[in-house]
Amino acid sequence: MIDESVYSTLRIEAERDEIRRLVVGAVVVRHHRVLILRRRRSDFLGDRWELPSGVVEPGEALDEAVTREVAQVTGLEVTGISDYLGDFDYLTGDGARTRQFTFVVDVAATGPLTLTDHDAHLWTRLTGEPPVSDEVRDMLGVYQQRQRDPHGWSAYSLGNGA
Repeated sequence: MIDESVYSTLRIEAERDEIRRLVVGAVVVRHHRVLILRRRRSDFLGDRWELPSGVVEPGEALDEAVTREVAQVTGLEVTGISDYLGDFDYLTGDGARTRQFTFVVDVAATGPLTLTDHDAHLWTRLTGEPPVSDEVRDMLGVYQQRQRDPHGWSAYSLGNGA
């Protein structure tokens, strides 16, 4: 489990970096495969595959946002957050500086899925090149590394984001 102080540290760092929008993403695993979702064609970055993710509401804690967003976009119930993988920054369609924090979550069950903001899902193997952005691929690489060497990292190292 993640130390509660990590969440506040992440927020402080984002504010220091003048990030205007916070997003949380979740790695959900089933049988050594990771859940990715395809954005609707009509959405910003339509047809892109991504992790279950969404915007942190004003005043909402990051862990609460992860739980809410996973439930909202997949219908899955988060039972715990087991790891923080890192973050990446990007600009939204309206130019807002955004930071996505990526967490590994445990869920009560991996199905059935109820998609609300996406038109397809895929349980992808992490061998090869999953069809996601370079930033998400990097987060999945961190996840894979930690699966191979679960004791060779700290839950969060200040200053490097992972």
